[in-house]
Amino acid sequence: MNITDIKERLNPNEVSQEMYQLISELYPICRSITGNGFRETLHWIKKHIELTQHEVPTGTQVFDWTVPKEWNIKDAYVKNSKGERIIDFNKSNLHVVNYSVPVKQKMLLEELKKHLFTLSDRPDWIPYRTSYYKESWGFCLSHKQFLELQDEEYEVCIDSSLEDGHLTYGEYYLKGEKPDEVLISCHACHPSLCNDNLSGIAIATFLAKYLSQINLSYSYRFIFIPGTIGSITWLCLNENQVHKIKHGLVLTCLGDPGKSTYKKSRRGDAEIDKAVTHVLKHSGKDSEIIDFFPYGYDERQFCSPGFNLPVGCFMRTPHNCYPEYHTSADNLDLVQTEYLADSFSKCLSVLHILENNKKYLNQNPKCEPQLGKRGLYGAIGGQTDTKMREMAMLWVLNLSDGNHSLLDIADRSGMSFDSINKAADALLKHDLLQEKPE
Repeated sequence: MNITDIKERLNPNEVSQEMYQLISELYPICRSITGNGFRETLHWIKKHIELTQHEVPTGTQVFDWTVPKEWNIKDAYVKNSKGERIIDFNKSNLHVVNYSVPVKQKMLLEELKKHLFTLSDRPDWIPYRTSYYKESWGFCLSHKQFLELQDEEYEVCIDSSLEDGHLTYGEYYLKGEKPDEVLISCHACHPSLCNDNLSGIAIATFLAKYLSQINLSYSYRFIFIPGTIGSITWLCLNENQVHKIKHGLVLTCLGDPGKSTYKKSRRGDAEIDKAVTHVLKHSGKDSEIIDFFPYGYDERQFCSPGFNLPVGCFMRTPHNCYPEYHTSADNLDLVQTEYLADSFSKCLSVLHILENNKKYLNQNPKCEPQLGKRGLYGAIGGQTDTKMREMAMLWVLNLSDGNHSLLDIADRSGMSFDSINKAADALLKHDLLQEKPE
C-alpha cells in the first residue's frame, strides 16, 4: 500500500473530525517552551503515535543559545477589593503573560496597569504575550474589561515556578527503504491557540499515523518542538545527522479559512519547493507561493546558512496576517474541519510526489515506440481523454533521458504529476522505461 492508496481509502471528513477532536483535547492545556503543559501535550499525541520524548537540561549550550529554566504554573488571578477574581487564569490561560515569574502582592491600579496588556482595536479579545528570556510578569485581558477597572487596591497572584529543569520535545521516526529523510516539524509550545498551532500538531500527528501503515521509500522524522529554542536545540543535538534530510516541511496555521500559502526554502528551488508549488497549482483553489525571508517559524533555523536545509513552511494564512492571530479569538470556532481536511490532503499529495519523483531512461530513444500495438492508449485507468493519456506518455518518453524527474516533466508539460506518474507506470510495465539508478 502507498500514499495513493491512503488518499483513496481515507474519508477526508472522518480524518478531519479526528484531527479536530485532538485539537479540542489539547486546547485547554497551558503550554510553553518548557514545562508540564508541553509534556501533557505529548501525552495526548502518544495516544496516536509512539513518540520518543527527549529531555534537555536547563543550561545546556545550544549554539549561541542556552536552554532556559523550566516554567510551570498552577494558578493566577487579580482580585478586586471585594475579593472577586476579575482576571482568572482558570478561565483562560492567555490571561497570564507566558513565563511570568511568581508574584504575590497588593497594589493600586496605577501600578497594576504597568503589567496589563490589551488590544484596543479588538476590545473583546485577550492578547497572547510571552516573556521567555526576560524575567518579568504580567496579565492579558480584553480592552473592554480593562476599561471597567476601578481605581482601588488589587490582590495580584501568579503561582508559577521558574527553576532548573528541562526542555522537552517529541520525535517520531518512520524507517523507509532508504536512510534519506523527510523532516516534518511543528511547534507545540503555544497555549490555547488553535490555528497557531494546534492545527499543525494535529496534521503532523495524523500524517505520521497513516504513513506508519504503508511502505515508504524515504524515512520520515516528525518532531514536535517548542518554537525557536526547540529547533535550535534539535539541530545542535543532531548536527551530525542533518545531512540525511532531503526534504522538509514546517506545518503551521493550517485550519483557518484562508488560501493555502507556501513559503519556499532558503534555496528557493529545492525539490520540496517544486513539489508544493505543483500541488497548489493543480489544486483548483486559490493559493500563494512566497519567497523565503529570515523571520517566521522554525524554517528560519533549518534554513540558516550553516545548515541551509531544503525545508519550507506550509500554512494557510501566514502569521500575523489574520486578525485572530495570537489572541483568544484563535479558538475552536476559527479552525474548521473542511480546511483541516484540505490541508491534510495537500500534504499527502506533496509526500506522494516526493515518494514517486523518479528519473527514468527511455528504452526506445530513437523515435517514438509504437504505443498502439502494445495497447497503451487504454492502459491507464481513471482517464477518459485518450489524447491526454497519449500526450502524457509522449512527454515521459521524450524527457526520460536520465536528466528529468517526473516532476520536471509534469511542470514542463503543464500536466498533473498524477497523469505523468500513471503514464510512467504504464510504460514501465511494457519495458519502455527503466528507472535510473541513484
